[in-house]
Amino acid sequence: MSDNSLFSPEKLEMLDYKIIKGQIDTPEEFNSGKIKQYHLENSLELGFNLAKKLVKADFLIEIKTESIGGNKQEASSIFHLVFIFKVDNLDELAVADKNRTIKLEPHLGNALSSITYSTSRGILLTRLQGTAFNNFILPVINPNKLLHR
Repeated sequence: MSDNSLFSPEKLEMLDYKIIKGQIDTPEEFNSGKIKQYHLENSLELGFNLAKKLVKADFLIEIKTESIGGNKQEASSIFHLVFIFKVDNLDELAVADKNRTIKLEPHLGNALSSITYSTSRGILLTRLQGTAFNNFILPVINPNKLLHR
């Protein structure tokens, strides 16, 4: 499984995505001009259907504002996005051991987390327009860190 030639981006296809939850809570008197920074928490979980060569990526994102005076309550948002991928040679890149734990080829894991995260960034940019989170952009990160949380 460590053979780099096994993973090929051309054998990976995003079949679908869904916004399972997209909630933004903004207090009525909230002043976006008082936002000092945003607090972000996110998690990525991968699920596998080896027989059908499918991978499901569940991505959860929580964002909260931190204001400098003037806002009695902070704004918050939560998004749950699901992405479905087909991997033509998944049987070579994800192998279940006797405990049904998947050993994932690192390059595939990186590709799945990178595509999920960057696509989510674009979705959030459009969904957050005109809200208290209008200036929030999902930061650039090392996508491998999503796999080890």
